[in-house]
Amino acid sequence: MDLNDSTSLAELMSRYVSTETGFGVPKDGWRICLAHEFKEKRKPFQAKDVSLTNMIEHVSLGVRYLRWWYRKTQVEKKAPFIDMFRALPLRQIYGAPLGGIGGGSITRGWRGDFCRWQLNPGMYHYKTVIANQFTVCLRRCDQTVYQQVLSMERPPTLQGWNWGYCGEYAFYHALYPRAWTVYHLPGQNVTLTCRQVSPVIPHDYKDSSLPVAVFVWDIENKNDYALDVSIMFTMVNGSGHKDDKSGGHWNEPFHLEKDGESVSGVLLHHQMPVNPYTLCIAAREKSGQEISHQTAFSPKGTCSALWSDLMTDGRLDSPKDSSPPTQKGEEVAAALAVSCSVPANSHNSVEFSLAWDMPKITFGSRERIYERRYTHYYGTKGDAAPSLSHYALTHYSKWEESIDEWQRPILQDGSLPAWYKSALFNELYFVVDGGTVWVELPEDADISGGLRPEDGGLPAQPEVVKDYGRFAYLEGQEYRMYNTYDVHFYASFALIMLWPKLALSVQYDIAGSVVQHDPTERLNLMNGRYSPVKTRGVVPHDIGDPDDEPWVRANAYMIHDTADWKDLNLKFVLQVYRDYYLTQDEQYLKDMWPICQVIMETELKFDKDGDGLIENSGYADQTYDGWKVTGPSAYCGGLWLASVCMMCKMARVLNCESVYQRYRDILERGRAAFDKLLWNGKYYNYDSSGQSMSNSVMSDQCAGHWFLRASGLGYDDYQVAFPKEKICSALKSVFDLNVMSFSDGQMGAVNGMRPEGVPDRSSVQSDEVWVGVVYGLAATMIHEGMIEEGMHTAEGCYRAVWERMGMAFQTPEAYCEKGIYRSLAYMRPLSIWAMQLALNNRPNHGKTTDKDVGQD
Repeated sequence: MDLNDSTSLAELMSRYVSTETGFGVPKDGWRICLAHEFKEKRKPFQAKDVSLTNMIEHVSLGVRYLRWWYRKTQVEKKAPFIDMFRALPLRQIYGAPLGGIGGGSITRGWRGDFCRWQLNPGMYHYKTVIANQFTVCLRRCDQTVYQQVLSMERPPTLQGWNWGYCGEYAFYHALYPRAWTVYHLPGQNVTLTCRQVSPVIPHDYKDSSLPVAVFVWDIENKNDYALDVSIMFTMVNGSGHKDDKSGGHWNEPFHLEKDGESVSGVLLHHQMPVNPYTLCIAAREKSGQEISHQTAFSPKGTCSALWSDLMTDGRLDSPKDSSPPTQKGEEVAAALAVSCSVPANSHNSVEFSLAWDMPKITFGSRERIYERRYTHYYGTKGDAAPSLSHYALTHYSKWEESIDEWQRPILQDGSLPAWYKSALFNELYFVVDGGTVWVELPEDADISGGLRPEDGGLPAQPEVVKDYGRFAYLEGQEYRMYNTYDVHFYASFALIMLWPKLALSVQYDIAGSVVQHDPTERLNLMNGRYSPVKTRGVVPHDIGDPDDEPWVRANAYMIHDTADWKDLNLKFVLQVYRDYYLTQDEQYLKDMWPICQVIMETELKFDKDGDGLIENSGYADQTYDGWKVTGPSAYCGGLWLASVCMMCKMARVLNCESVYQRYRDILERGRAAFDKLLWNGKYYNYDSSGQSMSNSVMSDQCAGHWFLRASGLGYDDYQVAFPKEKICSALKSVFDLNVMSFSDGQMGAVNGMRPEGVPDRSSVQSDEVWVGVVYGLAATMIHEGMIEEGMHTAEGCYRAVWERMGMAFQTPEAYCEKGIYRSLAYMRPLSIWAMQLALNNRPNHGKTTDKDVGQD
């Protein structure tokens, strides 16, 4: 199962010519030589990639979308929530993002570039800011013998600097939330290891909210003489956006001493009318080291003066005054250097931090002001950057202890393959880099939707939301909708296992929206009809677009009539009991119970013939909304039966016997109908229509059963909705056909496969591989004891995405067998944590601890 690990590592590291392994770099993780070039170059799925058959079928949709897209982009001057004409091109450059959860994110690529920015909430800016660099200066006997920008780039600007570091002497290693870059300096017998640390710590709701990261530089001098070494950190005031030149930005040096520890650095104040912020580069003062700075320099032209300043004595001039505000059209940057002596054949280290302070935010419509979660501890005045830097530089070692304690049991588990350990932790990048926002709940906020507890609703301010704030992450960086619920269904395993209070907060937000009604009529692009934005009794598709006003206007998705989605409601019910099972939060279950009953009453309207099974028509399934379905289906039907099981279970927990008896009766009838209509002796048919493609093998056909097993339900009592022999047969069919008969079994599971062993190409989604669905499928296999099959299935996705396609830290929603991918940096692959939950529940695996399963 793990035989290809050495081969894959050899490919990604094939151009590495040094023998240096770096200082303290772990064995497990994703490793790549800085000189590596990915051979496979894929293109994004766009409108032109729709097949002729599907194009003819959806021509009206295409015309309506084009009209809407034109009005959005050319008239309103806004970015579409999904842009089919301007998909992101693949840049095979990204690495582990910097910062904690919900305070904005900055991504540093695996070659060291600061290249992806999300400071304005949910809105991404993809720009490599070339002046943002680390530079090393080596001195011996008061003479500079080597000075190099640690970048392979050779830009047309800043030509006074020494660019073009040879990437064959360096490698990058990521095990999120940490990453290491090892630079061997050719001819100098010196090796630098830059370790970046972000405060992403399970079950920690304070430090994990902080917008800060630390860079620890370990310097190994393997010469028989001492060296003086300086590391310089340069940073532009801005993010490479056009507003960097809007004028009014300024820098100032600072020094902060507290509790016997001192830090010094430069504050870069970015003065914007909307969402102003301060960047901060800082260093920790240590005995025998010297911190120097350059408050301001222009990142244009040759910039020879700064280079010469460092080369002269390994230090910068350190002016004491602030810089004047920039004029329109000007940019300004700052530099910080730390100098130390490294004895012969010895080691020393220096520590930098990068922080950003944007305490108050508004979304695109600018209707409301929100306070980020970290302001609970650091205030809202916009003066927190020095304190954030001081805290990070004096506490990062404790962060690393917590990270080690969390990761160690998994990393030391010899039964788990190396690729899985890398995938499990590195896919967590999206919790930070998913356009994520984490904000305080305003004192006057009411999330109940207007229905009070005495009337079957929620408290205006549930305790978990009041204490831990509101949380939202995008469906994907290209699919700009917050908390897209059908996708969150898969991704939520990461939250409920690692930050369960945030998972519950999301559920309360969704529950409050269920009872709301927005009668505003809008056009549904799929059918051309008008319908209300939000229907009462229905789970919203999402809580809004960051370019509009999330939490105020839900359902940014406007392709279909969201009142029709059956699986959204079912996924809410399934998550309610799973969350209760993993947290044992009784108040949460009591609060959600009346909402679940409202939802199930809505669903029962679709049981038109009274057989206990709901029916679908058209595209009435949100997850696979491009794949037509007629009548009861394996996917929605399975989710329905699982939800009925959950209602029975919750009714018993809450002593609601009449409700239990009602749903037990529905379950008996529904199970019989499900088997009669969909079971074909080997697997569950895609749908019950009897049409030519209705017997396609759907990789996700056991999704409902997956949630039952993840929630601790077995095969006894009323859990017999899915008999074990049928589930195992269905999973074997999926493995044999969707996995092993697709691309030689090396790319995961294709969504739809024909019984004869060719992909189902009847829709734009059926012949795709969805990474997050594959991880969920693998988890289901593991629950059923098919551990080898589950691991092989998931391994195909990891190898394809991280090792062949060059999509590290931007795992897409989907890819086809050849050439095409869709929606980079997507939420659903966080479902890999469902695999870990299944592995935790293996027989003889040992008692699962509270922190393994989500209790705080």
